[in-house]
Amino acid sequence: MNIALILAGGCGSRTQQDVPKQFMNVYEKPLIIYTLENFQQHPDIDGILVVCLEGWHEVLRAYARQYQITKLKWVVSGGSDGQESTQKGMEALRDICQEEDVVIVHDGIRPFITPEVICDAIAVCQKKGSGLSAVRCQETIVRTEDGISGDENIGRQEIMRVQTPQAYRYGKALWAYEEAARRGIRGEVYINTLMLRLGERVYFSRGTEKNVKITTIDDLEVFKALLNMEREDWMK
Repeated sequence: MNIALILAGGCGSRTQQDVPKQFMNVYEKPLIIYTLENFQQHPDIDGILVVCLEGWHEVLRAYARQYQITKLKWVVSGGSDGQESTQKGMEALRDICQEEDVVIVHDGIRPFITPEVICDAIAVCQKKGSGLSAVRCQETIVRTEDGISGDENIGRQEIMRVQTPQAYRYGKALWAYEEAARRGIRGEVYINTLMLRLGERVYFSRGTEKNVKITTIDDLEVFKALLNMEREDWMK
C-alpha cells in the first residue's frame, strides 16, 4: 500500500495573505487541490492523509468533495513545526499501515508534482528503503557564516537539492520519529534531515526544477506561469 502524507499545516505568513497559502485560489481553484489532484489521479496511490492547519479541516473536506478527491481518507491537525506535524501524520497511520508500506511525504504547497516523480520516489523507496525527489545543483555554492561574505567554495558535484515527495517505508519512518523523541531531537523540518541526523543514509529519486514550493508571492507567479505554459501545450 502507498499512502500520500500531505503537509498543509502552515499559516503562510510569507505570502502576506489573510488566507493560508495552501488554501489560496489560483485561477478559481485552491492551491492544495492542485497538489491533491496529482495524487488522486496517480494509479499507485491508495490513500491520502493531510496534516492540516487547525480550524481548516472542514474547509479541506468541502474542497475535496467539490473536486472529487475521493482518496482523501484522513485529516489530522498539525503540530508546532514540521517535525511535529509529520510525526502526527505518521502516528495517525499506526493502525493503518504495515511496516513495508510506503508513505510519500509531500508539501501541500508544491502543486506542480508530476506522475513520473511520484512513480520514481515509490520505486526507489521499494528498492532502497527511501526515495527523495532531488535535483543536481546548477549554481555555485559559497559557504558563509554571516550572509554577507564567504571564503570557501563547495563543489556543485557534492550537492543535491532535495525536494518533496520523500518516500519511506512506514516502519522506518515511524521509527525515526520515535527515536528522535527518545534522543530529544527537535526542529527538523523534513524527514530527510531527521534521517541524516539519526545517522541514516538516504537515496535520491527523480526531481524536477518545476517542482516549485509556494512560499512567497514570487513563487506563486512562477506557478501561474507554469500553469499557463501547460495550458498552451494542451491547446496545440
